[in-house]
Amino acid sequence: MPILLNCSHAPLRRRPSPERAVDELGRAVRELAALPGADGLRWTGREGWHLTLAFLGEVDEALLDELRERLRRAAHRTDPFTLRLHGGGRFDGRALWAGVAGGLDELRLLAERADAAARRSGVPMDQHRRYVPHLTLARSRTPMDLRPYVTELAAFEGSPWPVAELALIRSSLPRDGVPGERPRYEAVARWPLGAGG
Repeated sequence: MPILLNCSHAPLRRRPSPERAVDELGRAVRELAALPGADGLRWTGREGWHLTLAFLGEVDEALLDELRERLRRAAHRTDPFTLRLHGGGRFDGRALWAGVAGGLDELRLLAERADAAARRSGVPMDQHRRYVPHLTLARSRTPMDLRPYVTELAAFEGSPWPVAELALIRSSLPRDGVPGERPRYEAVARWPLGAGG
């Protein structure tokens, strides 16, 4: 599971993403997608699963060198930690997500450091919100009742995986009107977590 800091559509993510955790979530999502009304949701494919640290929006190319350096320092100051997927929730009846457990203090600290790195690099961060660690599973264009899906996810407990790397990722959103097209992600830079990196 990558962890993304969306930047221009250029996010920040961490790896490795162990297959066991991905497979477990994949099985749970297949069960969710079989529930009544699930065809009204746009399901995120495995390749798009990520935990967002902070959304940056469009980033001026002139800011990227400083942003990369500040993110490298943020990774260096953050020790590796472990996460696991746990339960689920919803945003505004439009987004269904899996929750996160484990090293949440470390994850939140890294999210704060990534946000600060972006701000100090000159990236406008107008949409700062309280950080809610989550992995988006599906979206709806119009509000719908997602409670049955959240109820099904309540008992979900995934296997832990080590978070040991931070990566700056560029994402490209799908074009409107193209059936089945999904966002694409490209790593721009990677940094190991911790002082040893």
